[in-house]
Amino acid sequence: MHDESRRIEERVQRLHDQRIKTAIYAATVPFEVEAWQAPGEPVPFEEAAAASYAPFAMGTPWGPPWGTTWFRMRGQVPEAWAGRRVEAVIDLGFVGDWPGNQAEALVHLTDGTPLKAVNPLNQYVAIANPATGGETVEYLVEAASNPDILADNFSKTTPLGDILTAGDKPLYTFRAADIAILDEEVWHLDLDVQVLRELMLELGEHDPRRHEIAHALDRAMDLLDLDDVSGSAPAVREALKPVLSKPAHASAHTVSGVGHAHIDSAWLWPIRETKRKTSRTFSNVTSLADEYDDFIFACSQAQQYEWVRDNYPKVWTRIQESVKKGQWAPVGGMWVESDGNLPGGEAVARQFIHGKRFFIEHFGVETKGVWLPDSFGYNAAYPQIAKLAGNEWFLTQKISWNQTNKFPHHTFWWEGIDGTRIFTHFPPVDTYNARFSGEEMSRAVRNYQEKGGASRSLAPFGWGDGGGGPTREIMERARRLADLEGSAKVVVEHPDEFFAKAREEYSDAPVWVGELYLELHRATYTSQARTKQGNRRSEHLLREAELWATTAALHAPGYTYPHEKLDRLWKTVLLHQFHDILPGSSIAWVHREAEAEYARVARELQALTADALTALGAGGTRVFNTSPYDRAEVVRTADGAPVYVEVPASGSAPLADAEPPQPVTVSGRVLDNGLVRVEVAEDGTLSSVRDLRANREVLADQGNLLRLHTDLPNYWDAWDIDKHYKNRYTDLLDASSVTVVEQDPLVGAIRVERDFGKGSKITQTITVRAGSPRIDIETDIDWHETEKILKAAFPVDIRAPHSSAEIQFGHIQRPTHTNTSWEAARFEVSGHRWVHIGEPGYGVAVINDSTYGHDVSRTVREDGGTTTTVRLSLVRAPRIPDPEADQGRHRFTYAVLPGATIEDAVAEGYALNLPLRVADAAGAPAPVVSTEGEGITVEAVKLADDASGDVVVRLYESRGGRARGVLRTGFPLAGAQITDLLERPLEEASVDGDGAVPVELRPFQILTLRLRRG
Repeated sequence: MHDESRRIEERVQRLHDQRIKTAIYAATVPFEVEAWQAPGEPVPFEEAAAASYAPFAMGTPWGPPWGTTWFRMRGQVPEAWAGRRVEAVIDLGFVGDWPGNQAEALVHLTDGTPLKAVNPLNQYVAIANPATGGETVEYLVEAASNPDILADNFSKTTPLGDILTAGDKPLYTFRAADIAILDEEVWHLDLDVQVLRELMLELGEHDPRRHEIAHALDRAMDLLDLDDVSGSAPAVREALKPVLSKPAHASAHTVSGVGHAHIDSAWLWPIRETKRKTSRTFSNVTSLADEYDDFIFACSQAQQYEWVRDNYPKVWTRIQESVKKGQWAPVGGMWVESDGNLPGGEAVARQFIHGKRFFIEHFGVETKGVWLPDSFGYNAAYPQIAKLAGNEWFLTQKISWNQTNKFPHHTFWWEGIDGTRIFTHFPPVDTYNARFSGEEMSRAVRNYQEKGGASRSLAPFGWGDGGGGPTREIMERARRLADLEGSAKVVVEHPDEFFAKAREEYSDAPVWVGELYLELHRATYTSQARTKQGNRRSEHLLREAELWATTAALHAPGYTYPHEKLDRLWKTVLLHQFHDILPGSSIAWVHREAEAEYARVARELQALTADALTALGAGGTRVFNTSPYDRAEVVRTADGAPVYVEVPASGSAPLADAEPPQPVTVSGRVLDNGLVRVEVAEDGTLSSVRDLRANREVLADQGNLLRLHTDLPNYWDAWDIDKHYKNRYTDLLDASSVTVVEQDPLVGAIRVERDFGKGSKITQTITVRAGSPRIDIETDIDWHETEKILKAAFPVDIRAPHSSAEIQFGHIQRPTHTNTSWEAARFEVSGHRWVHIGEPGYGVAVINDSTYGHDVSRTVREDGGTTTTVRLSLVRAPRIPDPEADQGRHRFTYAVLPGATIEDAVAEGYALNLPLRVADAAGAPAPVVSTEGEGITVEAVKLADDASGDVVVRLYESRGGRARGVLRTGFPLAGAQITDLLERPLEEASVDGDGAVPVELRPFQILTLRLRRG
């Protein structure tokens, strides 16, 4: 037989694209359209319905950036269309092939009922099936003219990312608004041909099935009447039935499809637009559920549900009905799909607490799995946190984006830092917006790493980010692929069902230990520094407010614990931990609003803490320590005078002078407190840091060396830092001044000022205080660079085989060598409050109050010694998607702690981030809780969420070893329970004869105790 493959393939493609697809709608009549441009921000339906509309013609430009235009559409179904399936078809002037991040609209009935959204790949609204003929149709359509921020494929900056700079030039041209007949036979034929053609093209050239499909399509096309596509469609479909009905091979891979619409809670649009995106997509989903009984939709992010509940109650009711029918599956159990590295441990716990409670309260559903397809890597504490929240499985996708190494598994057990394991899956289809194309189905099978051990994978399907979610076309593809020779089999099912089957089939799946590090998007540890600082400060202010509110509730008559306010503030912080807000990868509008929200949160939390301390009684000045460690350090009084005080963990003490071990002396550019001696060079770097206790020089070279690197990644500007950034840099060695600014027995400080680059200025105050080996570097930057990153280096004379960086509820060790491509790829990593390096008998910690990104490297010197260098990433200057990212003022502190153990790093990390608070309060209650036993660290103290008055304490083992001790209370204790994160009892905890709770923890174990008051 002659090879006619090329002729057939080209013939099928042309007939499909130019004749079949164009005949799907058999006839159309236009709507009569009027328009009203809403001024400013979006308005409620009632206001739009009462507005004055003007005639609007097709082909007219509309929609300024971030604007809202309401269209009134009126029309009538022709009498002759009786018995046909009739739809409205609306093309707002959609552009490109990205279904999200452009024009979108929500169609309402005239009584305000939302019907369905229209999106680039989902332009219809059902009118009647079948029509009676003569129906009058009237809609009010809320159309959003959102700009395409990435239209130039990262080649240009744009002012469109903020309504303040976007201008008012119309973005779109309205193409069509019609009432149309859907020719169902042609529509089905379109899908038959698409599925077969795509399958054919994925099969091998020597696969008989490929040629069988090709010749079947060729013969079928002979039956297509080009002058009557509609009339001939049934015959063409009948001719294709034999090749569409051949069953899949018995060993065919099974793809479990679940409807999905990944909607970023903010990204290239502001939060206010996400509220509308969710309503549009969820309207589509509930409409599709009515049409397809076998449809199942998985949806995460309790915050988005709450927005719909509060703003679109009719859509909310439809969601509740779909959940009851089993077609809508709440998943994930988190408030938002947060970043996987940057939120603190307690914040990750609260993501699950607030998320899971929402689903239980509103749907009676307890989610079983973590759904995080798009976050930028995942910390190694996740397995334990997830399991303590009642989860059984974990799903993500993003690790497939690795720049260097291909992750070796798709289905595996993930083991965290404490030893907890959770069953985990990466969909090999490599997308969370699948549509069951032939290429996707082939890729899922080809990629799957578990061949021979397992035979199934999961595929989330549907258009995300405002693209409207799953479509009827995708559902039809799934039906055709349910059992089709040459393809993987598709079954639409709940993700819980997939994970149950996958675990049963592959219970001995391989184990991955430690973090899931994404070898991409490493700059998200640093970009938009003010957003990150706002998060860090908010987390610690929440801890502070909860502790002192609990103290006041226990000891101050008449004081009421602010449950509602704390709940609301936590949810605000959790929202802004979304994986495109906290990482710094959103447009300017998002980060401008985030900074304002963090400032508001700080004001409210400061007021709550002040109220709690005031409730303890007036008449004296006390120092309050929110840290879980005893403190002996210098604090400032109201007039700025330094005072050395000693304050117990989670307790308070009078503001009274204590005797420091030794005063601070300042001589020239040398600061000495008897514990450390710091020498500042003429260029402002640290020329020496000597640990006087160990009689050891800490530095191997200039310390606090500020290095300005050129920073232009290959593609994703705000997201990425690529290894070549290291190759071009300038060391900032020209200090304009080096000045002693404080010389007191309790405090010595030297200020270094530098001007550099494009008008940037940095002022650093190097401070040594009595009684502490910690050297603080308070930093004030006025930043005006572009495409640069600023790092601060500390080359330490230590041979460290690994670095330890704090993560959630513990720390992780990373090798300092680059033996393999896996280590080499970790050239930029994340950590929380501290990084520690050490050799047997000696260590140094670098501590910070707001930065996350850093790198650690080592070199061997000519003298044979080893220099291990810790470099903090301080600030960046990407231009896409926010051309003004990080510009302006930044204030933060980082510190060096010589002679530090891991325990010292933990304690000083808390101390730097939880400054002692001086307040007027006469009361001196005992700390709510205190612990005895090394490594037992209290992370949260609060009242129980059920308002029972019970005290909830969350603690963990922080050294990485076993811990044994007791927890004592500052109130009468009637009993104690060990609970899960949602404060539900797991088992009774013993209470000894002294009223203390014995505590025994494995390395990095998290323990939540519920304490009943006597």
